[in-house]
Amino acid sequence: MTADHLHATHPEIAKRLRRAEGHLRSVIEMMDQGRSCLDLAQQLHAVEKAIGQAKKTLIQDHLDHCLDETVDQPAKERRRSIQEFKEIAKYL
Repeated sequence: MTADHLHATHPEIAKRLRRAEGHLRSVIEMMDQGRSCLDLAQQLHAVEKAIGQAKKTLIQDHLDHCLDETVDQPAKERRRSIQEFKEIAKYL
């Protein structure tokens, strides 16, 4: 990862994703233990929400950081940044 792609929120996002990863492992264990589908669905929902929030934070941080820098760029670089914005926006 290059320094221009390392944002202040990345450590917190990574921490959140590690927790979600551990939670997902727990859900798999619950499944192996024959836990109820309701329990599994609730836990999967929690994992899904955690990952969704991590994604939202990552994209928002990227947009805040990178679009602010776009203002001072030459026209060619601005076009590249605008294209990147269009591409990342589809993941919102």
